[in-house]
Amino acid sequence: GSTVIACCRNPEQAHDLQILQRSHPSQVDIVELDVSNELAIANSAEYVRTTHGGTIDLLINSSGMLSPAGRGETSLKDISGQALLETFAVNSVGPVLMAKYFKSLLEAGQGSFGNQGTDSKFKHTSILVNMSARVGSIGDNMLGGWYSYRMSKSALNMANKTVSVELGRGRKKVICLALHPGTVDTDLSRPYHKNVPKGKLFSVEQSVLYLMNIIDNATIKDSGKYLAFDGTEIPF
Repeated sequence: GSTVIACCRNPEQAHDLQILQRSHPSQVDIVELDVSNELAIANSAEYVRTTHGGTIDLLINSSGMLSPAGRGETSLKDISGQALLETFAVNSVGPVLMAKYFKSLLEAGQGSFGNQGTDSKFKHTSILVNMSARVGSIGDNMLGGWYSYRMSKSALNMANKTVSVELGRGRKKVICLALHPGTVDTDLSRPYHKNVPKGKLFSVEQSVLYLMNIIDNATIKDSGKYLAFDGTEIPF
């Protein structure tokens, strides 16, 4: 019964989304959105406000890039300032701006996702999910490399924690989660599939089921956490 507002940079090229919309015309709305453009984020929030009743129960920031070159940098000689900035714009800055402009919509949510529990002091209005990655963990970094991706996901984790503090105050609380989906069979991970151990490459559907299990069971006490697909906490 939910309406899915599916945002992407180029709706006319999003063929899978178009197929999904044709199958569920009353439940899928495709909206143009480039998270590296602050005005585009502000405009999309206003569109949702005026077109979809001014509330959101679940917002998933899933934009992400390894680097502008499409591959993780393995050495200092591979990095450039411009590439770092572009990666941060998509992986770190964009999600924070989404939280900024969608804050009032999230606070107006009905709390239909997550576990509300019985204590009214811990009720939440909505859930904000930031798709992170295990390689964003400083404490878990034993291999190095992937400079822009690691750094930008670490920054995203800090942003998620900081936003969770602000949106956890007051009566209208929003749960903020940083989630690692595992290694998923998508274009982003495709150059590295040969290095993934057997059984550790997830289909999109498999990963989504894991993540929705976390989301469906989340409480306000989980807000600010950095969690893997199986629900275990990842060290910051």
